[in-house]
Amino acid sequence: MKDSARNRANGFETMDGGRSNTGVFGTGGGNMNFHSGGKGTGTSGLKLLGVILIVIALFIVAFNSAYKIGEQEQGVLVTFGKAQAVTEPGLHFKIPFVQQIRKVNTTIQGFSIGYDMNSNATYESESLMITSDYNFVNVDFFVEFRYSDPVKALYASKDPTGILKNVSKSCIRSVISGYPVDSVLTTGKGEIQASIKEKIIADLEKQDIGVQLVNITIQDSEPPTATIMEAFKAVETAKQGKETSLNNANKYRNEQIPSAQAQADGIIKDAEAKKTERINEATAQVARFNSMYAEYSKNPQITKQRMFFETMEDVLPGLKVIIQGEGSETQTILPLESFTGNTDQTTSSDLTE
Repeated sequence: MKDSARNRANGFETMDGGRSNTGVFGTGGGNMNFHSGGKGTGTSGLKLLGVILIVIALFIVAFNSAYKIGEQEQGVLVTFGKAQAVTEPGLHFKIPFVQQIRKVNTTIQGFSIGYDMNSNATYESESLMITSDYNFVNVDFFVEFRYSDPVKALYASKDPTGILKNVSKSCIRSVISGYPVDSVLTTGKGEIQASIKEKIIADLEKQDIGVQLVNITIQDSEPPTATIMEAFKAVETAKQGKETSLNNANKYRNEQIPSAQAQADGIIKDAEAKKTERINEATAQVARFNSMYAEYSKNPQITKQRMFFETMEDVLPGLKVIIQGEGSETQTILPLESFTGNTDQTTSSDLTE
């Protein structure tokens, strides 16, 4: 009865005082069936949500278990703070949430010193330098580098590229200060680049930050003002004129040297011939003198007279010598007159007179 009154108070009516399971709306049991069906639907939803969460978790674990190293990359696998280099390209696996991977680009990279690569604007704070002859000059550089050790590149320093740039600036100023301005602007660029590269490599070995210098090149070098630039251009023009004059002089010298050499060779040959001739002549005179001396040693007086007469013939070729014996009219005339000639005879009376 209490149930029936309560039902009526709530707007429900029963035919048997609440004992029947049937009613206008399927009262009693019908209501119980309705509540039981709603509880089953909620349980199924929880199960579905759990399955979805498990799938998502498995996907996350699988996603965090694999990583890929590219051809131009190197990786660093960190396990509980311990770093290990991974250099082989391809697919690798790690323990998710325990191990971490950090990748390093190993391709050749670069940065500029003294100018902006995008706008080509000059940074005088970096490019303005002083040379050994106390001149100012603007020099721009481009630095190429690569990461040689991924572990050191990540953990040996906070900013390895910044350290390389500072080291490069220091080495550049140190080397430039040892060269005159003419070498920096013109002929000494190759030597300057080589010296700077050598110093940077030595400093990087001391720093040991996992960075390797590939190359450093001078992009441009010029005086800091337009007036000085014009003066340097005038100097360069003068140098070119000097080189032209030197080349012309060398050309003329190369043309004249063979001719002068030929003349010198001719003079030397003539001198050698005269030398040989004089030596032969002197040798003949020595031989003649030796032979004369041998005859002289045999008959000194006769040889003296003969030498006297021969000498007089050479000095006075027209001289006639008349020899007259004592108490005799016999005359000897030297040199002998030709029997067919009509020359006058010189007598002893002529000689006496």
